[in-house]
Amino acid sequence: MELIKDTIKAVFAKIGQKHPLGDEDPFGWLKKTLTKRELRHIKIDYFRGGILGISVDSSSWLYYFNLNKKTLFDKILKHTDRLKEIHFYLGEIN
Repeated sequence: MELIKDTIKAVFAKIGQKHPLGDEDPFGWLKKTLTKRELRHIKIDYFRGGILGISVDSSSWLYYFNLNKKTLFDKILKHTDRLKEIHFYLGEIN
């Protein structure tokens, strides 16, 4: 039976680990690419298989991001080669 102190130590060690993507963080890519105003209107929902899913808070911003999708994609590619596609959709960004 494992001692509780060993379990707690393992949990804290795991908490201290880096993001599974290493230094490649989708929010970091967007933070380097978008303005603060643009960042206030989005939330990253997932990054799986090279596809970045982003919720946008209004239809007007969804339209804006879809118009600029190619430019955004090209800018993010300067930071990573893991990105294959970006999906924008309407959703809550709490």
